[in-house]
Amino acid sequence: MRHRVRGRILGRTSSHRKAMFRNMAVSLIRSVRVDPDDLGAPKFPGRITTTTAKAKELRPFVEKLVTMARKALPLQREADELATSAEKNSAEWRQWRESDKWNEWNQAQAPVLALRRRAFSMLRDNEAVDVLFTDIAERFEDRPGGYTRILKLAMPRLGDAGPRAILEFVGESVSATPVAPELESANT
Repeated sequence: MRHRVRGRILGRTSSHRKAMFRNMAVSLIRSVRVDPDDLGAPKFPGRITTTTAKAKELRPFVEKLVTMARKALPLQREADELATSAEKNSAEWRQWRESDKWNEWNQAQAPVLALRRRAFSMLRDNEAVDVLFTDIAERFEDRPGGYTRILKLAMPRLGDAGPRAILEFVGESVSATPVAPELESANT
């Protein structure tokens, strides 16, 4: 019996599974901020194609990361109000650094830094953490949950006929993108 046994093994060891989810999450998050002129740019930002079982296991992993980024957003705004606009190592900046205002800023910045470090420990990628805490957090600021969706594809994977799915971020920018070629051929 599998009472209270959570998650799929996916035919991998725990370390392999953890590394796989980390890599897939980084790919999904980094695909949000793309340069269209880049040679390896994805066709559809904020979307990856994988098997259905992997997508179902990856979804909670990514949603927890987005929730951490959302929690950090108002804290970061409070800390930014306390920061100085003086150039670093200038006389004005040194005076601010020695004052009580710096201590207030430091206390306000600490929870944001802790959340970013937690996200980095899960992703191990600086660019992905930056995209997560700037672009994705602002995008889902007013949304209480359900940041991703899974769309099952009709065409199985070539080679082993594994069921495929698209894991993507929800929102106005994704819904405006054209349908993937796999979905167009399945509808006709």
